[in-house]
Amino acid sequence: MFVDIDFAQEKKFGEEICGDSFAVKQFQEGHRRIAVLSDGLGSGVKANILSCMTAEMAIRFIANEMDIIESIKIIMDVLPVCEVRKISYSTLTVVDTQLYGETRIIEMGNPQFIHLRGGDIIPSESRLYTAAGWQNRTIRISKVNVEPEDRLIIFSDGVTQAGLGSKNLPMGWRDKGCQDFIMSLVAKNPFISAGRLSEEVILKARHCEPDARAHDDMTCSVLYYRHPRRTVVMTGPPFHPEQDPDYAQKLIQYNGKKVICGGTTANIISRELNLSVKTSIKRQGDLPAASEMPGIDLVTEGILTLTRTYQLLKERDNCQDETAAADLVKLLKESDVIDFYVGTRINEAHQDPSLPRELEIRRNIIKKIKAILEEKYVKEIHLFYI
Repeated sequence: MFVDIDFAQEKKFGEEICGDSFAVKQFQEGHRRIAVLSDGLGSGVKANILSCMTAEMAIRFIANEMDIIESIKIIMDVLPVCEVRKISYSTLTVVDTQLYGETRIIEMGNPQFIHLRGGDIIPSESRLYTAAGWQNRTIRISKVNVEPEDRLIIFSDGVTQAGLGSKNLPMGWRDKGCQDFIMSLVAKNPFISAGRLSEEVILKARHCEPDARAHDDMTCSVLYYRHPRRTVVMTGPPFHPEQDPDYAQKLIQYNGKKVICGGTTANIISRELNLSVKTSIKRQGDLPAASEMPGIDLVTEGILTLTRTYQLLKERDNCQDETAAADLVKLLKESDVIDFYVGTRINEAHQDPSLPRELEIRRNIIKKIKAILEEKYVKEIHLFYI
């Protein structure tokens, strides 16, 4: 089993930054993941600082097995006190999950999480606590056992309160409206990814507002437990030409999505497997367009496309990009386990000093892509040099 973790956000209209924060940490030992969603008091930069502090402290305390109630007390004691409300305030939802064991959900101030299995919401047993000195803050701790195809959905109150005070939704979208929408989405597409589901929830919440402008920060995160979706990316020719047949066989025998990055790599695969490659001379934006090869899901240019892929993964928001790199980003985000096979033969074309200065050597850019997929997107990455 694998857990696909992703989130989507919308900052309050008129603000430069979202006041909500989402952080995730994975531990290879024990298949443990800790995800935290925090909503800082107010909006903008100050709220973002509060929520970032809360999320980072929560991950550190939970990872080190500190007492939950004492940890939350420390967090609230550390946060600055609002001069108007006289409270130290940042909401918190923590999902501490073991892929083959029990999952704990710790909540304070955020809407209650949703545990979805098939088309049904699974009720959970919860206990309520308070921390010394903070009796006005209720801490809810729930324990659940997850199965393949289960989803845990968490969100800030900007989602459930969307449309509050409007003619159509005077009481806001509320938990029930959010639950019904999520269940309808999953019914239409039972295998919808965590990223896509969270994006759809935020889009719907924003359109619940009368002017389709977020009146509060909105964040939705989804943990989708499933059997892993696999993708292989082959880029660069093998160091020894006699390795070409084995290189091609690794690709064609792979059980999952197949990607080729690089014209030389595509030619090797085409020759060794006797597959035709249809190359487009057009460009998508400022990059060469994707090519086509039977049985291969995506065929792109090499270094330039990989460099743009890394940039898009860093930015997260790549909806305006319509290049082959954006297609590759989408495929990588939809995958769980990604195997990179990197050929180590030097491509003479990349020694041309007239090429852009920022052009990365293949091995370095793949290392950067690997790091960001592991740290930011919680993917399992395997890297092989040939």
